[in-house]
Amino acid sequence: MTSITTQTNTRGKAQRALAQKVQRLYKNQIGHSPGKVTCQIIDNTITVIAEDSLTKLEQLLLESEKDELTPLQVDVEQVRSDLETAIRPLFVDVIQETLSTNVVDVLSDTTLETGRTAIVAILADSPEFTSNDR
Repeated sequence: MTSITTQTNTRGKAQRALAQKVQRLYKNQIGHSPGKVTCQIIDNTITVIAEDSLTKLEQLLLESEKDELTPLQVDVEQVRSDLETAIRPLFVDVIQETLSTNVVDVLSDTTLETGRTAIVAILADSPEFTSNDR
């Protein structure tokens, strides 16, 4: 993965590059490409939203028990949590390589009902861009 020199690129280009790299990361590591992935960089915070992020296996497990919260659904929540934990260091690498700054914290969660995943990364420094386009 190549680094984006933030001083010669716009915020919009960096956000699009990160969104594309996150989508590829999910496809390459989990075998599932989420739907739309959006990225926002504000100051030293990156927010990524991935639509349709649940794998086919997770969807199948959830479909098998549609009633109230069941032990099976709790297991799906644990599987998702484990996936997020496993992919976190790779996500950090993508950000650090793309923006040439350190990540100090990453928070993530997936809503099983909607299949949306939110990832928030806190950077050591705010990237500088040639323009604040959104």
